[in-house]
Amino acid sequence: MINPTGRAVEIAVGGTRAVVGTVAAVLRSLVVDGVQLTEPLGDADVPRFASGIVLSPWPNRVGDGRWTLGDVEQQLPLTEPARRNAIHGLLRFADYEIRERSRDAVTLGAIIPPQTGWPAFLDTWVEYRALPTGIAVRHGVVNLWSDRTPYAVGAHPFLRLGTTPVEELVLTVHADRWFESDERQLPVAERDVAGTPCDLRGGVRVGDLAGRLDTAFTGLRHERGVVARLDDPRSGRRLSLHQDEDWRYLQVFTPAAFPAADGSTRQAIAIEPMTAPPDALRSGEGLVWLEPGETWEGGWGLSLS
Repeated sequence: MINPTGRAVEIAVGGTRAVVGTVAAVLRSLVVDGVQLTEPLGDADVPRFASGIVLSPWPNRVGDGRWTLGDVEQQLPLTEPARRNAIHGLLRFADYEIRERSRDAVTLGAIIPPQTGWPAFLDTWVEYRALPTGIAVRHGVVNLWSDRTPYAVGAHPFLRLGTTPVEELVLTVHADRWFESDERQLPVAERDVAGTPCDLRGGVRVGDLAGRLDTAFTGLRHERGVVARLDDPRSGRRLSLHQDEDWRYLQVFTPAAFPAADGSTRQAIAIEPMTAPPDALRSGEGLVWLEPGETWEGGWGLSLS
C-alpha cells in the first residue's frame, strides 16, 4: 500500500514508540508510556496544517516568494497563493530516502537540487531517535553548490497530552519578544512581550488562545534546554520542548478548527522550533551561511515528565 506520508518507519525504546513517514520526513506519531504526545497521522492521512513535517531550506514564509542571492533576484513558486507567499520550504512533498535505521533511530535524507527560485544545491538529513522520555531530532545539511548559500530549518509538530482536551492544557513559552505580523503573516516589527497577549511566560490556558496565535517568538530563554512546555492540570503531566541554543526562534499556532482524522474540527496547538524567523530569506535574520562543502547540524526534542 502506498501512503500519502510515504513509507512508515517505527522506532522504539522502553515505553516510547514513534512512527516516522518518509514524505516530508514527517513525525506521524509519538507515544510515551501510553500517552499520545503528537496529533497522530494514520496510514491514509495527509498531514493537516503541515502537521509533523520538516521545513527546509526555510521555515515559515517568504513574502511574494521573492528574495535576492548575491545580486540576483530569485522568484520561488507561491505555495500559499491566497497570501502571496512561499511557505515551509522545498521538501514538503519530497520522499526522503532511508539512509540509516536501527531499532531506536532512523536517519532520512533528501537532496534539494537547483530549481525555480532556488539556485543552490544541498544535501539534507534528519535523524529521529527514540528516548525513554520522548524523542531527539537532529537536522543536518551539506552545501554541494559551488557558491556560498543560506540555510534555515524548522519542524511543525502539533502537540497534545493523551486524551486531555487540548484547550485544557497550559502553555508556557520562555520568550521575551514576539514578531508582530501583517495580514499575510509576515513580520513587520519585533516587540517586547511584557504587557501583551503574547506574554506566555507565566502560563496561559490553550483554550484562551484559540484562533489567536500564529506567532513567532524570539528572545528565548533555554531553561536547561527547555523553551516551551504544555502542562496538564488533570494528570500533572508535562510535555517539554527543548532546542539547541542557536535555534533562537519558535512559532506558536493555535487553530480553533484543526481538522481531525474523523472529519471533525477542534482546538489544536503547534509549537514549532525554528533556526530563523518568518521571511528570513528576505531579511537575512537567523540564516546559516554555508561555504561550498561546509556542513551544519542542530536539533530539538520532546520529553514527557
